[in-house]
Amino acid sequence: MADIASWNEAQAHSIIAGHAGREGAALPILHDLQAAFGCVPLDAEPLIATALNLSRAEVHGIVTFYHDFRRKPPGRHVVRVCRAEACQSVGGDQVAAAVRKALSIDWHETTPDGSITLEPVFCLGLCATGPSALLDGQPLGRLTPASMTAALNQADAPLATVATNAGVTPGTGPGAPPRIYVPRDAAALALGADAVAEALAPHASIVRTGSRGLFWLEPMIEVETAEGRIAYGPVQASDIPTLLAGGLLSAQATHKRLGRPEDIPFLARQTRLTFARCGIVDPLSLDDYRAHGGLQGLAKARAIGPVATVETVLASGLRGRGGAGFPTGIKWKTTAEAKGERKYIVCNADEGDSGTYADRMLLEGDPFSLIEGMAIAALAIGASKGYVYTRSEYPHAIATFNQALEIARNAGILGADFDIEQRVGAGAYVCGEETSLLESLEGRRGQVRAKPPLPAHKGLFGCPTVINNLVTLASVPVILKDGAEAYQTIGMGRSRGTMPIQLAGNIRHGGLFEAGFGITLGELVNDVGGGTRSGLPVRAVQVGGPLGAYFPPALFDTPFDYEAFAARDGLIGHGGIVVFDDTVNLAHQARFAMEFCAAESCGKCTPCRIGSVRGMETVDKIIAGQQVEDNLGLLRDLCHTMKFGSLCALGGFIPYPVLSALDHFPEDFQRPQGYTRPGHAPQGQTPRGLAAE
Repeated sequence: MADIASWNEAQAHSIIAGHAGREGAALPILHDLQAAFGCVPLDAEPLIATALNLSRAEVHGIVTFYHDFRRKPPGRHVVRVCRAEACQSVGGDQVAAAVRKALSIDWHETTPDGSITLEPVFCLGLCATGPSALLDGQPLGRLTPASMTAALNQADAPLATVATNAGVTPGTGPGAPPRIYVPRDAAALALGADAVAEALAPHASIVRTGSRGLFWLEPMIEVETAEGRIAYGPVQASDIPTLLAGGLLSAQATHKRLGRPEDIPFLARQTRLTFARCGIVDPLSLDDYRAHGGLQGLAKARAIGPVATVETVLASGLRGRGGAGFPTGIKWKTTAEAKGERKYIVCNADEGDSGTYADRMLLEGDPFSLIEGMAIAALAIGASKGYVYTRSEYPHAIATFNQALEIARNAGILGADFDIEQRVGAGAYVCGEETSLLESLEGRRGQVRAKPPLPAHKGLFGCPTVINNLVTLASVPVILKDGAEAYQTIGMGRSRGTMPIQLAGNIRHGGLFEAGFGITLGELVNDVGGGTRSGLPVRAVQVGGPLGAYFPPALFDTPFDYEAFAARDGLIGHGGIVVFDDTVNLAHQARFAMEFCAAESCGKCTPCRIGSVRGMETVDKIIAGQQVEDNLGLLRDLCHTMKFGSLCALGGFIPYPVLSALDHFPEDFQRPQGYTRPGHAPQGQTPRGLAAE
């Protein structure tokens, strides 16, 4: 970690003063204070209160609401271990238990020598390469108890200097070194991409890209040839001498050779629109972005004007890709027609669902697509300011987007009357709910607002506001560029265009698969995904994150479509699919759903705040064999109370995984505690097919 200073009131005053005049400055101030002092010292609260004209109680409430803010400095190193469902499905619980045992501490504690602080986290966006963790902000993937322990033992080792292409234009012409593309996507970094880039740097011109989304092949490098790029993967630094000796620089090496990326079946059967540039372009090169169709949508919007731009988005049939599926054009039209002193565009990049990583991929691999989409939206509704609310668990995405934003601003892409600011969340899952996000942006606890009024009429700082998911906004440029009709021809029913479906958890071919709506769940899991990573039969898949239902193979004929999933008491959410093999115990997963809700509830409404705790207690009694039938009935009643009585989707949808587990896997609620099917790993241990990884 960076050096941490002792408490210094003058320094704190200086940090706070640096945010003078900033709208909703509370979270930026708290982040900067914690960066300086390792925590938010209690002594800082009255200083913040005075600067922001808040009471000390209000400031204390903000600090204690968000999981990220500490009350005392951490150890020299901070390890954050993912506890979410995708990592659980491949032995994440075993990794977590091994870390706690090796360090002899529990969550939120620091080793006696002050070396390591251990923290849990509910998703790092590394869901196709789990189990995962962050060590001092650096991603680690495909962890085992042994590899996690080894990483902790090496925590004090100096980091290598990594070759990047920041500010470098790769050479061209006969005398130039060959060009090799190495991903800088966090999932690739978690598997050793930086070490690969460093090993290749003396021999080639290295271009760092995002990922194409074939995460089982990461790190996947691509060698530029006259016939196109040739891919190799998965490549480790230790493979480089063999590859170089075999002719890698001319793409003649056969070791780990995959051929042309576009010919790999996983990519070949996709319809890449929103993610067409990911893994191909340097994410910080505007020239690359333009060369691959970028900024054409913005030019079209400026040519046809705001009204026609809104009508184009309406005609395309684009619906919100964050889960609710609300028609984007209607939201834009309502906000454009609303009266207000100012108008805002807010991008919800607080992607917190286990099994999802599309937002992270775009922020790290094609950030200009979001910037272009927000500029189009601003033109359409007359907004002067945009905010991107990004989750703190994505440090690499945050850094990349900030760099891209500065490049776009300096190049005049945003125009004279519009600007964008990135705001970083602080570990509260509920801030993915749009009104909770607005509260957070305004510098308050992320508690849900009752609706109406809708944000389109009275949103951020009381002004008309469009809140769109990142993928929604990044889809807009291609709609403007190619036309609404071209987008409308893809998909089924009311679900038009493409969806970035994220295959995660215990799946052989984990990655991002962009396709038109209508492909079935079975095709995605078995044909595209190749079944389980462990080699055991698929028993359940959870679609839509921690609020999504568990689907058994009997329902794998369900087409990927908003209405089709709703008809089967499910939701597609952000498009994440987490696969579990037949070692999973769905009673334990139902219990985890209630635990997650209890940890992440904003606390405003009783059904969510109290219901989640009572739900945990009830499932515990069922698992323990106490009055099972009575408690099963009680659990169903509780779920219905939460579903229809909660203010927002967190409390309202958390019954989906619980009820689906009860409906489709009732046998798991009738087993004695600790029961394990013969020949299978006990709950919380690595499935036997993964033990050798």
